[in-house]
Amino acid sequence: MNKPLKRPSQARARFTVQAIYDAFVRIWQRDGWDRLTTRAVALETGISVGTLYEYFPNKLALLSGYVRHGVERLVAAIDREAVAPRGLAWQVRLRQAVRLTCGVDAPELAWFHPDMLALEGQVAEPKHHRRVHDELLAVWTRVFAACDDLAHPPASETVRALVMALWGGRRYALLLELDLDSARAWAAEMDRWCVGAVDGSRLGG
Repeated sequence: MNKPLKRPSQARARFTVQAIYDAFVRIWQRDGWDRLTTRAVALETGISVGTLYEYFPNKLALLSGYVRHGVERLVAAIDREAVAPRGLAWQVRLRQAVRLTCGVDAPELAWFHPDMLALEGQVAEPKHHRRVHDELLAVWTRVFAACDDLAHPPASETVRALVMALWGGRRYALLLELDLDSARAWAAEMDRWCVGAVDGSRLGG
């Protein structure tokens, strides 16, 4: 079973799972995926293997949980930084959403590795990809709903196109293992493209 067994609901359980994810990242960065084991993660976390198995029966289940955690963290960051603040100009909200969705210069997000894409087929089904798409589309819709200075928000088809272009581009950039300068150049171009697309929509095309 390559899925987490349960989601933490109590504060103590959430703290434990976050510590597991932190250890998971440290070991992957230090030793690589092939040398990562659930026993090593438990030891690094300072918990028993049995406690870890209550949540993750194997390392693929741990990967699945971590990826899900990363998506939730992204959506929460967009809500926090591009939706919730009052008084932001629409361009600022949009640029925050672009920065976070591109994942460049965004230390508040979860760490990802190109090998996670290679392992994706073992932990994700089409319904999981659809769920991520729907969640990103929903939070981007909330971003534009918060743009009270934008008289003519973009059509839903435009918002969907922006989300798919940015998220798909982020995944491909990860696959290509772009260096930081190249990733920043790509993200800057996406910023200009998105602001231009929305401004064009605002001006009636």
